[in-house]
Formats: sequence, C-alpha cells, structure tokens
Amino acid sequence: MGRNYRTPTVGCLKRLTIKGFQEILAAMATHNSKPQVGERTQALKAVPFFTQMNDQELDVIRSLAIEKSYPKNAVVLTEGEIGDSLYMIESGRVKVFIGDEDGREIILKLLGPGHFFGEMAMIDQQPRSASVTTQEASTLLVLTHAAFEACVERAPRIANMVLRVLAQRVREADRKIGTLALMDVYGRVASTLLELAVNKNGQLVVSEKLSQQDIANMVGASREMVNRILKDLSDRGFISVESKSITIINRELPPSL
Repeated sequence: MGRNYRTPTVGCLKRLTIKGFQEILAAMATHNSKPQVGERTQALKAVPFFTQMNDQELDVIRSLAIEKSYPKNAVVLTEGEIGDSLYMIESGRVKVFIGDEDGREIILKLLGPGHFFGEMAMIDQQPRSASVTTQEASTLLVLTHAAFEACVERAPRIANMVLRVLAQRVREADRKIGTLALMDVYGRVASTLLELAVNKNGQLVVSEKLSQQDIANMVGASREMVNRILKDLSDRGFISVESKSITIINRELPPSL
C-alpha cells in the first residue's frame, strides 16, 4: 500500500519560513560579529615583529593564517613530532625547551608577542627539534608550509624578514654555546639575567617572572646552585630579588665568585 502524505498547511509553511529566516539572520549576525581581515590587521600593528610590515603584507598573513587559542600550560609542539607549520605569537607567552625521559629540561627561549617558532620544520619538514608550551593563555597565528609559500609569492618581503630573524637566532645560539662552554655556572646565571633584563623607568628589570628552577633550566644547573648564586649577587648589592621579580642594581655583574 502506498503511504499517505499530508499536504503542508499554510500555517506550517509560514512557521518554517519564519524559522529559516531567523536562522539566516542569526548566521549573518555571527559572521558580522567576527573581526574582518582589515580590523585584525590593525590589531597586529601593535606587535613588534609585525610593525615592520605594511597593511598589504599583514592582510596576506591574516588571510592565510589560522588563528588558534591555547590555555596556560598547554602543549603546542612536542620534540620529535612531524610538523610543517610556523607559529606566530599574537598574544601570550611560550617556553621553548628540550627535555629527556626523566623530566629534566633545558629552556632554550622564552618568547612573547611578535615572536615566532616552528620555522625550521616548516622549511625542511623534518621532526620538531624542541617542545613548546604556553606560560599563559596565548593566541597564535599558524602558517602551514603551503600557506607560507603563498605568503612569499604574494608578499616577497615577508621571506626577508623571517630570514633576518633566523640569522639573529643563529647568532644568539652561537653566543649561548660560547657561554655554556666557557663560563662557569655563576657566569651563566649573570649572563642570563643581563640577557633577559629590560629598561623600566630607569631600572634594569628581568622582564620574565622566573622561578629559580626556570633559571636553572636555562643555564644547565641545579635549583640549589642558582639559589646560592642569586643570594650572593643580592648580598653583594648587584641585584635585588622580590618574589619572582629581579632588578639589576649594578649591571657589571661578576662573571664568577
């Protein structure tokens, strides 16, 4: 037997039409509430690295990049995994480090807004050489290998900017290798404090809120050794330490005891 179908009533069609129209309006409102490329470009101009770019270059990045948000202490990249994306920090801070199976780690870099990471795997598509976790809630722009190539085609100057930063990082790596090889722990702590210090209201202040374990992981030493060195520098009047805030009183920090 055939199935009996009821002809929709006028009232039913009217209700369906109204519901569909409301859904369309809701979708339009959601779309319009999202910041458009031009608006987001203006926000990027406050970030140091992006201030070197013009509006066209920023629009290119914004149109091809995927925005991702991460909570504090989230794992962004894991050492050894395969990846092909470059991450640019729009807001927040991340820690770049290498570790071992026992949980020990060496902090390679602390990065904030305007910095980027993951560029080596994006270029050569080899396994990640380090892990990255967020130190606070962070918003990142992600460019895949294909998207970066499209960026370079549409705005070639972007490649030159990335190469300049890469060259700067190679110099920093050379300097760090020299510090680790030629200085004792005391000198490595002093050098790291100076490297992290920024001028705030006429004072040299370590910009990062670092624990003694963080500093130990940066210089390849134990937390107890770092504690003794910081206490000695404080007792001798070279630095002042309040909670996790370190102010350098005398920038001529001694290289050893």
